[in-house]
Amino acid sequence: MVCLGNICRSPIAHGILEKMAQEHGLNWEIDSAGTNGFHNGEHPHPHSISVCAKHGIDISKQVSRKITREDLDHYDQIFCMAREVLVEMEGLFGSAIHQKHIRLLMDVENPGKGEDVPDPWYGPASGFQPVYEQIHRGCKAIIQEQKINTTP
Repeated sequence: MVCLGNICRSPIAHGILEKMAQEHGLNWEIDSAGTNGFHNGEHPHPHSISVCAKHGIDISKQVSRKITREDLDHYDQIFCMAREVLVEMEGLFGSAIHQKHIRLLMDVENPGKGEDVPDPWYGPASGFQPVYEQIHRGCKAIIQEQKINTTP
């Protein structure tokens, strides 16, 4: 899960998908990162922690980090929270991102729409709940896609 600073959207997505994978008995390694590294070493935004806690998810121990080229090789799928994140990744890694399974999170639920998860950093605390709900839908679609792809 990737956003810009790895303190708002991607930690929420990391927490949600991790919980869903556990609930479905999926042995997935899930992580999150940011493209800019401005918040390296910081915990998620307090409102991200709060909105997840309201839904029984503890993301308070996550620590922000910048995405690396090694991540592109290590992870089977990389989900970006917005188109601007894809652009940032292109700037960091060039054409290598086109050879990997990197896509917008919301394209799993609504293929081809190019829907962004808005960055709640710039708004009020109340803006984190709709972001949580949108990310939850995207993560649910990932689980459903997994079920479809593994059904005999």
